[in-house]
Amino acid sequence: MSRYLLDKFLYTVDRDPDLLERYRQDPRGTVAWWEAEMANRLLACHEQERSSWLAFEDAEREALATHDYPALFALGAHPFLTLTLFIGLFERDHPEPLGFQRAYAARLADWLGKPYPDISTC
Repeated sequence: MSRYLLDKFLYTVDRDPDLLERYRQDPRGTVAWWEAEMANRLLACHEQERSSWLAFEDAEREALATHDYPALFALGAHPFLTLTLFIGLFERDHPEPLGFQRAYAARLADWLGKPYPDISTC
């Protein structure tokens, strides 16, 4: 499992409005494209600079492809990155104040009183 790669996906998709909308409309296709094209790109370097070893595991890929943020939370994706990305995706579907945040909290309610998953990347 690569919490680093999950967090990298959440971070990069959340910061690009076009990519965020693409992920909303076609999550499975966006995850496949991102993994093939962006996962191994070194973001602080020229586009030609790439690593070659990063890939999602099946559970990570499936959670991302189905917008399953409770599963991402359980896999150790950073909760702030997960929350901000999914606010961008679904806040418009919840017109009441803090509507999505409340829905997010309700879906993660099983975690109340339990220790948080490890979110370290090292």
